[in-house]
Amino acid sequence: MARKKKHEEHANHEAWAIPYADLMTLLLAFFVVMYAISSLNEGKYRVMADALTAAFGGAPRTINPVQVGNHQLQGSDYDRPSPIKSGAKQGPSAPSPAPNPTLLPALASHMRTGQPMDVTNRDAVQRAQRQLGNIAARMEDALAPLVDARLITVKRAELWLEVEINSDILFGTGSATLDQASSAILSKLAEVLAGVGNPVRVEGYTDNQPINTAQFPSNWELSAARAASVVHLFAAQGVAQQRLAMTGYGEYRPRADNLTAEGRNRNRRVVLIVLADPDQTGGPQDMVKPVASAPISESGAPPVAGAVGAGIGAAASANP
Repeated sequence: MARKKKHEEHANHEAWAIPYADLMTLLLAFFVVMYAISSLNEGKYRVMADALTAAFGGAPRTINPVQVGNHQLQGSDYDRPSPIKSGAKQGPSAPSPAPNPTLLPALASHMRTGQPMDVTNRDAVQRAQRQLGNIAARMEDALAPLVDARLITVKRAELWLEVEINSDILFGTGSATLDQASSAILSKLAEVLAGVGNPVRVEGYTDNQPINTAQFPSNWELSAARAASVVHLFAAQGVAQQRLAMTGYGEYRPRADNLTAEGRNRNRRVVLIVLADPDQTGGPQDMVKPVASAPISESGAPPVAGAVGAGIGAAASANP
């Protein structure tokens, strides 16, 4: 009887497919992770692209750039562009300044019509800063009761001053006419400005309450007329007309939320921008000239905040 031949065990020649499939799975997971971490944030890309384009003088490549981070209301603190570095706090904890187009036309006009200031000349810059500081101090002294009542605010920057006046103490509701009391207030400012050579820009602002009259079809006309009234008074009080400019921004540069009466009251304002005088040489005009703080009322005594409000009309919440 023939001996039965033992069959050899069948070898599994497809065993390589198992590690190969594992390798493909790992490669797929690897490329998915790589793609996920390298995906582009379109919003940040647009903001960066527009910033680079603006820095190098090109036209913006997006219609509506995506806002990243908190947006500060224009007209608030830290929103005035400065041609030189300040000693303000910087870093993550410092307020982030937002670009504001309000002052740019004033600076551009000043550069075209006057002698540009060389901001690299530290001596000239320091003289200008001292002069502006003296002007601010004289304004605060002349209108101390209103400054204490926060109806007038004087803000100092490197090469300009910003004097903010609540327009409720200057004008009636829907009016651009200055009465005797409000003219007395502005005359104090004109007295200080007439003795210096600084360019002055007057800006008018309103809240968002609509107005539609034959004289003022919209808040544009009302804000511009109020700024013009201030300019005319300054010119009549001896401020050189070539130093004066005015503009109206209507309701479109709010300082606060128009949803509340307090916010609308803050938005109704007249702002004086006093620019540095490039022609001053650090002479006598840099010295503080004592100015007697004459009373605004006719009684001969400095008015208190309540009397000021009574004499010039209390801040009316309905005033546009």
